[in-house]
Order: sequence, then C-alpha cells, then structure tokens
Amino acid sequence: MSNKQSTDLTSEQQFANAVAIANVPTLLMVLVQLTGQMHWLESPYRPARGRGMGDNDSGGLPPEIQEEIRTAALQAILAWHNGRAIAIPEPSPSQLVEMLSVSMGEEIPTEYGEFTSAQLGYRPVPTEHIPMPEGFNVLIVGAGVSGICAAVHLKAAGIPFTVIEKNATVGGTWLENRYPGAGVDTPNHLYSFSFLSYDWKKYFALRDELYEYLQHVANEFELAPEIQFNTEVKSASYHEQSQTWEVEVLNPNGTPETIKANVVIGAIGIFNPLVYPDINGLETFEGPSFHTADWPEDINLDNKRIAIIGNGASCMQIAPEIQNQVDSLTIFQRSPHWAAPFEQFRREVPEPLRFLLKELPIYQAWYRVRLGWTFNDRVHASLQKDPDWEFQDRSLNATNDAHRNYYSRYIIDQLGERTDLLAKVMPTYPPFGKRMLMDNGWYSMLNNPKVELVDNPVVEIGPDSIMTEDGSTFDADVLILATGFDVLRFNTAFEVTGRSGTSLRDAWQDDNAKAYIGTTIPDFPNFYMLYGPNLQPGHGGSLIFVVEMQVHYIMDALRKMSEQGIAVVECRQDVYDNYNEAIDAAHEKMVWTHKGMSSYYRNNRGRIVVNSPYRNVDYYKKTREINLEDFNTEPI
Repeated sequence: MSNKQSTDLTSEQQFANAVAIANVPTLLMVLVQLTGQMHWLESPYRPARGRGMGDNDSGGLPPEIQEEIRTAALQAILAWHNGRAIAIPEPSPSQLVEMLSVSMGEEIPTEYGEFTSAQLGYRPVPTEHIPMPEGFNVLIVGAGVSGICAAVHLKAAGIPFTVIEKNATVGGTWLENRYPGAGVDTPNHLYSFSFLSYDWKKYFALRDELYEYLQHVANEFELAPEIQFNTEVKSASYHEQSQTWEVEVLNPNGTPETIKANVVIGAIGIFNPLVYPDINGLETFEGPSFHTADWPEDINLDNKRIAIIGNGASCMQIAPEIQNQVDSLTIFQRSPHWAAPFEQFRREVPEPLRFLLKELPIYQAWYRVRLGWTFNDRVHASLQKDPDWEFQDRSLNATNDAHRNYYSRYIIDQLGERTDLLAKVMPTYPPFGKRMLMDNGWYSMLNNPKVELVDNPVVEIGPDSIMTEDGSTFDADVLILATGFDVLRFNTAFEVTGRSGTSLRDAWQDDNAKAYIGTTIPDFPNFYMLYGPNLQPGHGGSLIFVVEMQVHYIMDALRKMSEQGIAVVECRQDVYDNYNEAIDAAHEKMVWTHKGMSSYYRNNRGRIVVNSPYRNVDYYKKTREINLEDFNTEPI
C-alpha cells in the first residue's frame, strides 16, 4: 500500500471517528452546504431547541435519525475530501437565516443574514491597499486583544503604524491575570478572531491557552517589528496647526520621547487600573495581601487560612480552584450573583473533534455561528422591562421570570441539603441585572466544610484578621482582594488632551464616559477607542467580534480619508449628543437600570457607562460604513 493510500485511509478513519461524536445540528448544516440537498432542513431532521447554553449535541433527535444524519454527513465529507466541490460554497443571507433557524430549533430573525455571514467561519483579513500620504502614521496604545486586531488590519492595508506596549510582550489582560482558574466565560471558538482559526484544546480556555493564542496571532501576522515593548504612554495632545497628535512616551531605559501620529487608537481596555477596597486597616495586614490581577508567582496557599474580599467573576474562578489545598477559605460577599450551568467547564475538546474542526472549515464555521446565536443576542428581548409586569421587583417580564425560575432551581439543586445558604446566595434582583457568571463549581464548593461565605460587610482589617459589621472576627494568613477594576473611568492609562485644550477626563466628568459608536469623541480628532464606553455586550456575545466591528469602522474612515484627501475626521457634537441620548433612553427600558441592585455597569449618577443596550446585530449595522456627514472634516 502506498503512503498516499495509507494517509487517505487514515484520514477517512479520522473523519469517521470525529463524525461519530460530532454535534448533530452542526453536522446537519455541513451536510446541507456540501450536498445542496435541502430536504435535510425538513422534518424529521429538524433539531429541537436546546435548553440552557449547552451545545445541544444530539439536537433532541431520536437515535436512528441522528445516525442517519451522521452516515450521510460522513459520505458527504469524504466526497469533499476527495475533491468534490461544495454545492453551496457561499450561502445567501436568507439561506443562512433558514439554516441557522433549523440548526438552533428556533426562529432566527431575517435581519441576521448578513451578520451571520460575517461570523461564518474564518475569513482572511481584507488585503486592499490603502495609500496614505508620505509620513502618515497610526499609533496604537496597547498590544492586547484590541491592539492586535487593529495592528493586523493596518498591516494588511499597508498603513504605517506603531504599537506602544508597556509590557514585555503581547497579551494584555491575558498576560497580566495569572490567578488560579483564570479563564474565559465565553466559548473560545467564539472568543477568537474571525480571520484566523485555532486548534483549541478546551471549549472554554484557561488563561495559559488564551495567552498562547494571542502570541500565536501576533507571530502569524509578524507584528513584533511594529511593537515597542516595555514602553509607556504618558500623554497624547492634539495640535491643530499640524493636524497631528504628539504622544509622550517613556522608553524602556526611562528616557522620554515624543512621537507624532496622524491617528491615535487607544486599545488599553477597561480592566485597569485595579480597584482596592476602602477598608480601615487594610495596610496593617501582616500576611501576604494582593489583588487577583497582581497574583504573586511564588505564593503558597497550602494549609493556609485564606480570606477573599469580593465574590465576582475572579473570585468565582479562584475559590473552587484553591478550596482543597487550603486550611480554610472565607469569602466576604457584597451581594449574591446569578450563575448559569457550565456544562463544558474544564472539558477538553476530544482529539477527533479537534481534527474535524481543523480539517473541515465548514464544520468549524457552523459550530462558531451556533455559539454566536446562543451567546450573542438570544436573550436580549427578555432584558426589556414590561411596564405591565406584575412582579417588577424580581423580574422584568414573563420570559425573564422564567429565567429566574430556571436559575433558582439550579441553585437549589446545586446546594442540596445546604438550604441554610439560600438566603445568602439567592439574588433578589432580575437575572442578568449584574454580569451573568458561569458556575464552575461555586455552589457545590459551598458544601465544603473548609469554606465559609460571609455576607456581612467588612468594616476593619487587622494584622491577621477581618472584622465584619456584626462584630464577628475571622482569622486569616493570606488576604486576596477580588475587588475588580476601575471600569467606569475609560482610558485611564494616559492623559489625552483635545483640540480645545480640554482633557478627556474633564470632558467625561471623570466617570461619565461617552463616545459615538463607542469609538470617537468631539474635540478629539482622529482619536479612536477600542472597547470604549457602552460597548460591552452585557446580554452576551464575544467582545472580540465587537472589537472587530470597531476596527472595520476605523478602517473605513482611513479608506475614505485616503480617497478624498482628508486629514482630519472629528465627530460632530450634535451627532455625539443624539447618539448618547438614545443610548440612555434605551437603557432606561432595560435590566441594568433596575433599582434592585448596584453594579459596575453604572456610575454614581445612575447612568449605564459600560454596557451596550443594543443587540450585536444592531452594532454590526452601525459599523458597516462610516458616514462622513456625522463628522467635521479637514483636507490635507
């Protein structure tokens, strides 16, 4: 037998092994696209709607129907592998909506056709060259997810750029956060760039794999020569006469330097600076005391009495991870949170499926698109307030109340006999009012006799203890501060001064950040923010795709500047005001302005600053093309 025949037989067996365990609703779409046979979209092959946020691998179909789909899909895949052309290489938007509706077992609105097409699979970065004037330069601040995305697109377009990064390598949040259990709570086949596939080891990647992924992207696109590492941006100021920004940086050796740029893109994110609690005596604690984002590499928690202040996303990841190695674990909770079942927590992608995802792009494309619907806009309608709803204190509408019942039953089931904990852990506010967390063993951890959850406010910290408002004292050897980040004060890493001499911080009244399309601000020409105000998809979705939509918008601005001889693009004040009035009005009708809770989403004025009120498909429409009528422009 020749090597080629042996290889072909091996591949056929690998495809067979993969199809035998693959997701049936995804296979069904692969089958339709490979063969063009539309009867697979009809009964009895139509999957039922899945419950929760799982993959719904069986589609709720009878075993014999599943087997029929798998058999036909394998035949079609092998035929494609042997050279047969794809029957429907590029489904139309209407076909995509029909196919996704069948795959998800629910009606998908027709407006999702183009949005689904943009998410479908991994498509190369547009390589259209955009000629810019001699000496034109874009400066990107930050080499995390957002900075990498911008750099990839600028390089593909041939636009000169420089990235300034304070750390020694790329990665941003996934470089700096190293605490036990750190990971993503969006499935990583969705939490990844649409322009580059990756062989993920887990369904929900932990920190190390996410960091490796960003390193891989930077290496794949050879970004290192354009990045100045160990360099810190101190300030950026706009100069009207030269139509440029002057950016003051500190080089690795500590010497200051001024860099001139035509366009500045802030890509520093919102997960900085760190927030430390204002608690009397915090500085007197004698044992190790540190923020979760500043986790010491040499810390040893074995058989130590651990206290964690804060019970949000980072604590939920850390506490179950360390519970069995410590002597005791005391968690000080400010308020309870909702958490969804996490069916794929720590689950590795089986080797056969890794093969299928890598070798069959259509399968990976449809798997990604299905995740997109599950984790993107699916629950958005249920987060709208119904003014006629009878139980407005606990929920927003009938669907949101059903969500409440579902998550409440889940909490009760997980706690088991520990019904004494229900009063502490059951939220009184509507589901999704705060960030919806993923349960990685939090509730079952509370059954551990080593673990104590305290819901009384901390009032003082001593050399080796924490005191609460009711007079209780809790001994501790190590103090962990899971108190989050100053997410309300966007762009805090460096001072930005606009055309009029006003600082961005003053323009935003400190913690009241606003931007048009979450990206650009009047009086700050040619200055763009990635992951700006009112852009976090609080109802669900991949922040990476939001950033990609922003970058698409910025690239269109640069393209039009090139084509029309424009040097300056500055958002009009009235456009900015109208946009943010619409944002605020939309939020008044949504869960995040509910009176029943406080959250990092809103500032002291009660205004929602972090979250977007829009569906992902709405933001997609807003960023398809820049409308220069929304801007004041100046010629070169």
